[in-house]
Amino acid sequence: MPADAGAAVESTHHVLVVDDDAGVRFTLKETLRSLPGVSVDVAEDGEVALAKLAARPYELVITDLRMPRVDGMELVKRLHGQPHAPRIIVVTAHGSERFAVDAVKAGAYDYFRKPFDVDELLAVVTRALEAVRLRDENERLAGELNLSRSLVFASEAMGRLAQLVQRAGSRDVTVLITGESGTGKERVAEALVRASPRADRPYLRFNCAALTEELAEAELFGHSKGAFTGAHRVRQGLFREADGGTLLLDEVGELAPPLQAKLLRVLQEGEVRPVGEDRPVKVDVRILAATHRDLRRRAAEGTFREDLYYRLNVVQLRVPPLRERPEDIPVLARMFLDRFSDRFHTGPLKVPEGFIEKLRALPWPGNVRELENTLESLVALSSDGELDLGLLPVPESPASGAPAGATAPGPGASADAPDGAGLKERVEAYERGLVLDALRISGGNRSEAARRLGIGRATLHDKLRKYGLDAAPDEGGEGRG
Repeated sequence: MPADAGAAVESTHHVLVVDDDAGVRFTLKETLRSLPGVSVDVAEDGEVALAKLAARPYELVITDLRMPRVDGMELVKRLHGQPHAPRIIVVTAHGSERFAVDAVKAGAYDYFRKPFDVDELLAVVTRALEAVRLRDENERLAGELNLSRSLVFASEAMGRLAQLVQRAGSRDVTVLITGESGTGKERVAEALVRASPRADRPYLRFNCAALTEELAEAELFGHSKGAFTGAHRVRQGLFREADGGTLLLDEVGELAPPLQAKLLRVLQEGEVRPVGEDRPVKVDVRILAATHRDLRRRAAEGTFREDLYYRLNVVQLRVPPLRERPEDIPVLARMFLDRFSDRFHTGPLKVPEGFIEKLRALPWPGNVRELENTLESLVALSSDGELDLGLLPVPESPASGAPAGATAPGPGASADAPDGAGLKERVEAYERGLVLDALRISGGNRSEAARRLGIGRATLHDKLRKYGLDAAPDEGGEGRG
């Protein structure tokens, strides 16, 4: 074995050996296991191999050409061109190199002859796995570059998300984006669109919590003239306006049950039926859906259609909350401080010692949106170019669960949490204060308050009921939230 044959193989790679000869399968498996970080499975023919490839991903397939049922050439043709297809190395008998060359032309990465030389085999496999590593690295970098146009991050968790966004974006599949309010789900949707072959086609967004059921139906599916009171003209609807492009259904968990059935028809049949019309209309729209709800649990409870959940959940991308990626807080804080110092013309701001550590110690239940609002308030209230740390919410004391330091509530904080309250109670008290602050700043306009908090209007109503604030006046009407 060459000294550097396995040098490039660092992380675990999954290899599938396909051959109808049990002795060859055993020899190849034992030989490849000498490479560090390589896991090997076997299959006796192409049909079994296809079943295994459908069940889990493999980075490399080593296949014989002559096999019963599905042979090696057919396997190459079926795998070549698939999204994120494995590299394929074919094995050919001595004197049959012409068939191996045909396989390479059909999409195989390389080939070697039987009986094989161990050093030659390991060198070919190492080159193939290095090509896989470079492909994945390029995908990761492209993903980070793409997502960084919408979100600022430095954490490994967001880097992994960026790679998945790039991968899912390039494939025309339905994507369900999940995560808590304020994590940046809409920004992830934008990155998916940029990575999509539909990037230059229409991209429309709809907040499923913003309108009544009747108005939402007309907005999404369109209507004929006179279909209902106030329908003075024909409306295409967002699905037809987005034909050929992408439609983001934000807060999809708030969609009314009758509209869930109509959405399921779009996903199953690729057609919409406008209100007041008898004939369906064909549409070609890629659906992205976003929610902070647990749709699996809601489906089990019967409040969300289970069949629709599975149609939406072809690919699920979870945006981690800020508390799971504290490495992102310093870069986000610097970006927000620069942005708001420019907006408020404060000039260069003096950042007090320990400022970032104080930010990292906070739970941030409102995630990035809450961090942004807090820093906007700090900069707006800064004096003589210096931030007042007394305006920050009070962090928990690790030892006692009591506030560490001053007890005066900062922006969005609440004095309602009793002394000695646990983390859950204090987080809820803090969240209640944020809701009250947003209502006060927006003059009672619930739609504006929801926008400031980065949540849907229906979610705001849930929180108002939860904290006994549902009697608060709504000065803004229904609006779009």
